Amino acid sequence: MNKSAPEIIQLRQDVEARAGIHPSTPADFETLIALIWNQQHEYIALSTLERLWGYVDGANNTRRSTLNLLAQFIGFQDWDSYLENLRNIERGSSNPFIGEGIHTQDLTPGQQIEVTWLPNRRCVFRYLGDMRFEVVESDNSKLQVGSTFLTTFFLKGQPLYMDQLTQSGQSPVSYVAGNNGGLQSVTLVHNKHTAKQIV
Repeated sequence: MNKSAPEIIQLRQDVEARAGIHPSTPADFETLIALIWNQQHEYIALSTLERLWGYVDGANNTRRSTLNLLAQFIGFQDWDSYLENLRNIERGSSNPFIGEGIHTQDLTPGQQIEVTWLPNRRCVFRYLGDMRFEVVESDNSKLQVGSTFLTTFFLKGQPLYMDQLTQSGQSPVSYVAGNNGGLQSVTLVHNKHTAKQIV
């Protein structure tokens, strides 16, 4: 499966949540390898994780054995059972994010989302399509205007997990906004003068 597929992005986010780290350096990936080994007693190569997280360029498709191992690391029997769990979550509600946030699949390219988080952080993102966003405004945040990233949803009270964040010509990294307390607000911006508070 392609590493940019929504299921793969969700898997990376779930692995990060389980491990308690958001890999952005080789040392982070080495730590993740050690955590997987300690729990599963199976070894996963550094280069495999770096390619899967987009830290280095490489094959776009991920081997099933890798997906099985990562799914097992977060508590599932294998990759297929993880996918079935995702399908069950999706079937559980026709729109599980109403009143809670914004799901990327509900957006059209060009729409903008404003988010805030503590302390005094604010950003506006423009949706580019294919789960990719561009930072168009950034106040008191390390995110730079013009940076791009992938994400699947914006939820109030939850951190914003960004995948393949690219800024200033640096290698893509994973990044978390609002790690302490989550997003304070999520707003769909219609234009300069009007905005709809989603959550």
